[in-house]
Amino acid sequence: MTCSACGGRTVAFAVPAELRPHAPGEFATICTHCLRTGASDEAPADPSFDDIHPAFPSGEAGGALAVALGLLDSLALRRTAIDDCCSYAERAGADVLLTLDRLVEADDVEPHVDLSRRRHQLAEMLN
Repeated sequence: MTCSACGGRTVAFAVPAELRPHAPGEFATICTHCLRTGASDEAPADPSFDDIHPAFPSGEAGGALAVALGLLDSLALRRTAIDDCCSYAERAGADVLLTLDRLVEADDVEPHVDLSRRRHQLAEMLN
C-alpha cells in the first residue's frame, strides 16, 4: 500500500484495543516516509515497523507510537489522545522520546510535522 499524501510505502498494523478511540479504526497504516496514519481493512499479525526506522519499537508499543505520530499535527486539540498513546507505548517498553530523536535524525523520513518541535512539547507534556 502507498501513502495517499506522499506516495511512500505504508506499514499496516493492528491498533491496541485501548487506543482505538484515538485511531482511524481497528487496523491502521503508517507511512514510512511522512509518518501519516490512515485506516486499513487488515494488518499482519507481526508488522515490520523496521521499515520506518530500525529504532522504531515493535509490537503494541510500535502500534501505539504510530497512532501518536499520526495525531501530532494537532497537539493542542489531541493532547489527551497523544498522552494516552505515548503512555501506552512506554508501558509496552518503548522509549518514545528517544525514538523521536532517531526519527528526527533519519535521512529517509520526512515527517508531516516538525518532530523536533513536537518532541520538545511532548517532553514537557509527558513529565
